[in-house]
Amino acid sequence: MDINLNELYSGVLDTICIDRDILFAQDTYHIKDIEKLSDVHLKGEIAKNDQNEVILTGVLSGVMTILDSISLEEVNYPFSIELEENLDEIVGKGKNSIDILDILWQNIVLEVPLRYTEVTDYSKYSGDGWRLISEEELKYENNPFQALLKNEKEE
Repeated sequence: MDINLNELYSGVLDTICIDRDILFAQDTYHIKDIEKLSDVHLKGEIAKNDQNEVILTGVLSGVMTILDSISLEEVNYPFSIELEENLDEIVGKGKNSIDILDILWQNIVLEVPLRYTEVTDYSKYSGDGWRLISEEELKYENNPFQALLKNEKEE
């Protein structure tokens, strides 16, 4: 997504408005935590601020498909990111255009949750001598791990 900054630098335009859908090539932009990206949209602008720096501002939104932390099934995780990036640090001297895909991708990667689940019924996650419990169950007295938690606090 190459943006020509000539008109901004020359003063012909005060702002460059951006309102478009973005497609990230799976072979170029890939992280193992994101299974798929869809409906990614950027609505924003590039303009000079009071210090004469070129700034990208806007909202980047979309849906990333990630794996549920408990069930390991694919789930859709919607995101919306407020952007404010100084492009002067990236453009460099003598260049009049910038590809902002890398900037957008870095912001998306920072938005990937470490753990995310849509599981509400933990009863089907059990096995021979074990079962998955919720945070609320962890606090109850009949919890088999309560004795271990007490021992840990005493030490």
